[in-house]
Amino acid sequence: MIEHPERWTQATVYADMWADPDEDPRNNEDTPEGELATLQDFLTNYRKTLRMKCDGLDPEQLARRSVPPSTMSLLGLIRHLAEVERDWRNWIVEGDPLPKLYGKRDADFHGAVAEQSVVDSAYADLEREQAETDAALAEHPDLAERVGKDGIAIRELMVHRVEEYARHCGHADLLRECVDGRVGQ
Repeated sequence: MIEHPERWTQATVYADMWADPDEDPRNNEDTPEGELATLQDFLTNYRKTLRMKCDGLDPEQLARRSVPPSTMSLLGLIRHLAEVERDWRNWIVEGDPLPKLYGKRDADFHGAVAEQSVVDSAYADLEREQAETDAALAEHPDLAERVGKDGIAIRELMVHRVEEYARHCGHADLLRECVDGRVGQ
């Protein structure tokens, strides 16, 4: 028989929320102006959500797999999103693509092992790749501009980034709840 953790939350206002609204770092009073600012705001908040879902966990918990045969884990998601950020930069440039961070296909998930050095490296990779992709996209503020060898529109790339983080934050909700029972919006 599989033992499941009891559901819990730190929120005191709404029992199904990750944090009380006044303490949620994703809540801000500023409403972004314009399409680009709105997309960047959503992306920023999903990035914060992923971090929040991983906060307070040790390497074993971060590397814990969901359900067989899946290789998904919170640490795997961090590594995967670092890999994806790098790949998005490949969509922007016309030259040779940057090599994969973790090698062959699915190595981002397969290599997500419960070692502190792997965790530290994954966070560093994610921060670096996010910053480099953000900087590359900052050179293209026109959402209609088409870039790279496939002529992808910056708008499409930005929407895809938001979608990718949103989807994986949904996975992170379930993964975190399986690890220690913590629920969250």
